[in-house]
Amino acid sequence: MKTVAPKKDMIKREWYVIDATDKIVGRIATKIATILRGKNKPYFSPHLDVGDYVIVTNAEKVKLTGTKELKKMYQRYSGYPGGRTEKSYQRILKEKPETIITNAVKGMLPKNILGRNIMKKLKVYVGAEHPHTAQKPKELKI
Repeated sequence: MKTVAPKKDMIKREWYVIDATDKIVGRIATKIATILRGKNKPYFSPHLDVGDYVIVTNAEKVKLTGTKELKKMYQRYSGYPGGRTEKSYQRILKEKPETIITNAVKGMLPKNILGRNIMKKLKVYVGAEHPHTAQKPKELKI
């Protein structure tokens, strides 16, 4: 039996909606990364983008375990000397809560062109509303 690489006409993309209310960030991020990458499909191939689209709603209502809400810090580096900046979890939750889920999922994907293209299929929104009703997304229970 031969291994068959999926062709473009073989790849069927679907849309899923995940409600992040009271979900733990790391656990929901692993499920999202699996769906985005396409690892839940029988024709998964590590060098191709065969995954589905994921819409995450209520991003501001995610939870962290333990004392991470008080201690967790997000770091960025501009590339210049002294260019490292830190923000706390609570500050990011107030300013731009969708980056919490985005950063968690981004860390679980490949660090190359494929990973950057996969990230384009993740849509994260604050609140329960999203503009993708025309795609008829299926609700995914996690």
